[in-house]
Amino acid sequence: GPTCVLGIDLGTTSVKAALVTGTERGLALAQSCSRETQAHSGSPGAAPQGMEQDVQKIIRALNECLADLPQQQLQQVTHIGVSGQMHGIVFWRSDKGCKWSESGTGPTFEPDQVSHLVTWQDGRCSPTFLASLPLPQSHVSLATGFGCATVYWYLKNSPDFLKAYDAAGTIQDYVVAMLCDLRKPLMSVQNAASWGYFNCRSKSWNTDILKKSSFPVHLLPEVGDPGSIAGRTTCAWHGIPKGAKVGVALGDFQCSVYSCLTERTDAVLNISTSAQLTISMPLGFQPPEAPDPSSAVTYFPYFNGDYLAVAASLNGGNVLATFVGMVAQWAQELGLQVQESAIYPRIIQAALAQKHSKLSVHPTIFGERHLPELLASVSSIGASELSLGHVTRALCRGLVENLCSMLPVQHLEEVGVRRVLGSGSALARNQVLRQEVERIFPFPVVYGKDVDAAVGAAMVM
Repeated sequence: GPTCVLGIDLGTTSVKAALVTGTERGLALAQSCSRETQAHSGSPGAAPQGMEQDVQKIIRALNECLADLPQQQLQQVTHIGVSGQMHGIVFWRSDKGCKWSESGTGPTFEPDQVSHLVTWQDGRCSPTFLASLPLPQSHVSLATGFGCATVYWYLKNSPDFLKAYDAAGTIQDYVVAMLCDLRKPLMSVQNAASWGYFNCRSKSWNTDILKKSSFPVHLLPEVGDPGSIAGRTTCAWHGIPKGAKVGVALGDFQCSVYSCLTERTDAVLNISTSAQLTISMPLGFQPPEAPDPSSAVTYFPYFNGDYLAVAASLNGGNVLATFVGMVAQWAQELGLQVQESAIYPRIIQAALAQKHSKLSVHPTIFGERHLPELLASVSSIGASELSLGHVTRALCRGLVENLCSMLPVQHLEEVGVRRVLGSGSALARNQVLRQEVERIFPFPVVYGKDVDAAVGAAMVM
């Protein structure tokens, strides 16, 4: 049969696996499966700012995904591409990272001596704490939720925690290390840049700076180029043959963009849990030596030495979910039981009936990396604009306007953007959000090309 590539994406809320096969017209999606991880876990040492996930539950969701895919096609897989949530960090014992056992679909692994995943949403590192850390030699400003910042937090607040482990990586690096039995994790430039204290020009960690402040540099993975091979599967896995090539783990954001971006004149707008607006930088672009902490735009390493300019907002579908949760809580306090799943379509319908709203919502309830202390606000509140429809309409408009304040439409026009590719679960589910996107952007907006990090990870291979 044709060569088959397995793409995996380990997301914030779900895991996805996609089988991509080669056809005469190029690569085509043959099968896919996704599972919600429901992995959010308590963070006793860093509550309430901590944000952790149970790695056991993430891997269980991954195993369920693969068990659902056709065995016949899995047996034809020659390459595996893995992407996942950037910035976060998980720790493990290199000799006891997992246990392999037989399942109905062949050998599988389960985490063994592995910590929780401290995710990109983690808030334990306050601005004051971050300001106390050494200045990185990197074009990326350090932020809470970044792997190296989290290690520094443990170093100060719970040094014994770190002594139990001798390896660390993103959740996707962990999976690649287990599949290939890597004693030393291998990380892509994409994931390394997202941790902080990594110089993309020299492709090296800031080891001199880190050693001076007693940072456990032995935990830092080795770094390879995106698209390179990390190793081969050391045994069959859910029917995938032993010896299948596994790519170095990639950033979910870059893979999402890779799955849909075909022209340099396209901008990609993704609104799912968080939100991003992205454009390609010109060929040969190199990021500045030092970051501008006040800049809302970050330069992400892409593929083949290219960079993406990204306005990465921490506020997207998670803001809408919080709003729905608030409405449900108010109803409960009034003695009414309303499911959140029933509220969402109703607020959308109410907002569709209100084409305009003078109400102004600045929706940054989770702050932004460049302005962590800037929280949300509501202004221009008039007595006639207090309906659920008016508020929902203003909230959706505010989410799009917030992104455009970070990477202005005028700049997109100046660099030659001709259309916007709109994607992401929040955008797909919310017609009001799509209306506001089309109202604010002066370019054609195309929705058909869905962003899919699992497919992107497979395409890279």
